[in-house]
Amino acid sequence: MRTKKALRTKYIIMTIVSLIVILPYLWMLSTSLKTPSKIFVSPPQWIPDPVRFENFIDLFTNGSYGLYLWNSFKVAFLTTVGTVIVSTLAGYALAKIKFPGRNFFFILFLSAMMLPVEVITIPTFLGLAKFNLTNSHFALIVPQIFGMGGAFGVFMMRQYFITVPNELVDAGKIDGCDQFGIFIKIILPMASSTIASLVIYTFFNSWNDYFLPLIYLSDSKKYTSTLALSLFADEVGVSWNLVMAASLISTLPLLIVFFGAQKKFIESMAMSGIK
Repeated sequence: MRTKKALRTKYIIMTIVSLIVILPYLWMLSTSLKTPSKIFVSPPQWIPDPVRFENFIDLFTNGSYGLYLWNSFKVAFLTTVGTVIVSTLAGYALAKIKFPGRNFFFILFLSAMMLPVEVITIPTFLGLAKFNLTNSHFALIVPQIFGMGGAFGVFMMRQYFITVPNELVDAGKIDGCDQFGIFIKIILPMASSTIASLVIYTFFNSWNDYFLPLIYLSDSKKYTSTLALSLFADEVGVSWNLVMAASLISTLPLLIVFFGAQKKFIESMAMSGIK
């Protein structure tokens, strides 16, 4: 009886927390379907009347939000692919290949993780400016791959590869595989759950980034979706219905990526708990 009561209490608490978390998204959905005159009425109107689906159409017909979404996807996709490639290769080398200075390089990666992005932004900007690479998506992709985000990926993959038994590496050598063959055929397939976690983290971080596009991009045609939200404000005010509609659309790729990698992500969390 006590167990059922505790379980019921747990479900009630989880339901309340879930409602608190989902409430802003429901308000965002409601506002995205309202006319400007209905947004700030009192008391708040949760169900739009009238429902205005034209807000979503206006994003693509009267603006260039489709272009901004494409820019965000391109930057996030290339950043994620590059981070996964660099992190898995470097993590495997630091975990399974013995070479002079291995621990020193690992400490360097950890040190990179400890630096706030604001500290290295100005030096990075000046370095990119010398090669005329500012105001380009290159400035958003490459520094992230080899910067703090990449350092976290290397740390994450290295910690997983350490748990892989060395006997598997030795067995691959006996079968005639070189280090790259062992990595591709034996080690990498075992790390699919950890890689899924890294994909989710990197894609979300790149897609939601506002600070770096604000610093590096000056051409509005190269804006990402997060930075493009500022275009819905003018001298008169903010078009909150369009802002909410754009924000709602921007969350869809994140949901697709998360639910696509959800199974592997949960497996990764379960495995880390067991170990």
